[in-house]
Amino acid sequence: MLLSWLNKDLIEAGCDEAGRGCLAGSVFAAAVILPKDFQNELLNDSKKLTEKQRYLLREVIQQESLAWAVGIVTPEEIDEINILNASFLAMHRAVDQLTIKPEHLLIDGNRFRAYKDIPHTTVIKGDGKYLSIAAASILAKTYRDDYMNELHEQYPVYSWKQNKGYPTKKHRLAISNEGTSPYHRLTFNLLGDGQMELPFDTGSDTL
Repeated sequence: MLLSWLNKDLIEAGCDEAGRGCLAGSVFAAAVILPKDFQNELLNDSKKLTEKQRYLLREVIQQESLAWAVGIVTPEEIDEINILNASFLAMHRAVDQLTIKPEHLLIDGNRFRAYKDIPHTTVIKGDGKYLSIAAASILAKTYRDDYMNELHEQYPVYSWKQNKGYPTKKHRLAISNEGTSPYHRLTFNLLGDGQMELPFDTGSDTL
């Protein structure tokens, strides 16, 4: 069973992101404040759940949380400020939108840029340790999946409905054959192995 809180006497928001390792699309982050007595045996790291379970839990989280929000950073912004900073910014944007101001932030991972005057704690693999971070991981993942499914309708050649923008062999082959879309992150190493050439300069790899 995941932990309900780190600081019982503080209003805590769990934060997580989705899409950091993708070659295309925005990075999404979510912030969630759960009631202190919230429990759900199914709730876990989004990567350990089926798609059906994630969407079922999204409804539960949105209905039972005290506050939740999703922040987005575009591919253009990612190319400008790099993916690490974009991940921080997406979390900041999520916290910005919370209807309740948290007194402490629980951050999935080992790095974070402080948000205003709110103290934070980074937790490696936190989405498998704390309910609020797991809830944030599910919201970030499902909302980003919805977004990539919509982009797939515009650019089906990249198979985004299946790979969600991650660097699969099929995705990279499509980039090699068709070039990039307006949603690709041009500062990333889009082809990976360097054996194929793109019809443009991809710049440096920020992964």
